[in-house]
Amino acid sequence: MAKPAVLVTGGLGYIGSHACVALAEAGYRPVIVDNLGNAKASVLERIRELTQSDISFHRADVRERQALGALLARERVQAVLHFAGWKAVGESVEKPVMYYENNVGGTIALLAAMAEHGVRRLVFSSSATVYGEPERLPLTEDHPLRPVNPYAKNKLVIEHILADCAVADAGFHYAALRYFNPIGAHPSARLGEDPRGVPNNLLPYVAQVAVGRRPSLRVWGRDYATPDGTGVRDYIHVMDLAQGHVAALAYLERRARSITANLGTGRGYSVLEVVSAFERASGKSIPLEFHPRRAGDVAQSYADASFAARELGWRARLGLEAMCRDAWRWQSGNPEGYPD
Repeated sequence: MAKPAVLVTGGLGYIGSHACVALAEAGYRPVIVDNLGNAKASVLERIRELTQSDISFHRADVRERQALGALLARERVQAVLHFAGWKAVGESVEKPVMYYENNVGGTIALLAAMAEHGVRRLVFSSSATVYGEPERLPLTEDHPLRPVNPYAKNKLVIEHILADCAVADAGFHYAALRYFNPIGAHPSARLGEDPRGVPNNLLPYVAQVAVGRRPSLRVWGRDYATPDGTGVRDYIHVMDLAQGHVAALAYLERRARSITANLGTGRGYSVLEVVSAFERASGKSIPLEFHPRRAGDVAQSYADASFAARELGWRARLGLEAMCRDAWRWQSGNPEGYPD
């Protein structure tokens, strides 16, 4: 019996690549589409190596509706995991039109192609940034939605579009997965996070300091109302996150209804706690530079992940030590990231 084909947009990116491996292990046939705008072609061979499969790859942009339609038909795609999109908050503030055109426009083109070819299940890479400044913690799915930057607004606009599509077509079902802070890497060290330029997120920056690519870690703010004064976030291992997508896809197949769910651990860690854990994992000392708070950063953000546990049968299983250990194994084995 042929394995069900799942289109993975942005499948050569950080989260998409790990999701492809998880899909293959769960008995699906990933079909990758990526424009290589924020990823490297060398990732494909590593996915094929880990899955021991000749994973299909198509270089295309999700905004290319006709190309997507032809691909959906040719590969007999049954569902889509949608990761493709720009993701730097600061850049979204500087270039909002580019972000709306790429992220929202790309999703619209994808949905149009799916509708034309009868593909009616989609798992969407959303974000906890849709909540904005927390009114209460932990963050539950019914928390008010007040995104504060164009990137986060993109995610919420797309969630609204998906909800409207589900109303218009009773057979269309989606899962909007609101990620918290993915970190870590595949335990083989063949896949990991390889940001272009200066990392926007904490852990890849820490890892690059540990491997000698950067002199020190800049810590933005040490006067928050937290136990050690630094910001607290919910970090989730990328392998747990990948399994969350497999669970969401199974939910859509089993329940034939849409769902919006947080993917996090339900536990917050401060910047200094993460640094200490990484120092233990790597055996390296991480020099710190303290700077004033950045505008828009919140003191604490962490998930209530009980809804995903109840509805998807999924929960995060890997703790901070495993996240740091796997991130260090990746960074130390690939000090310059993926080869070009």
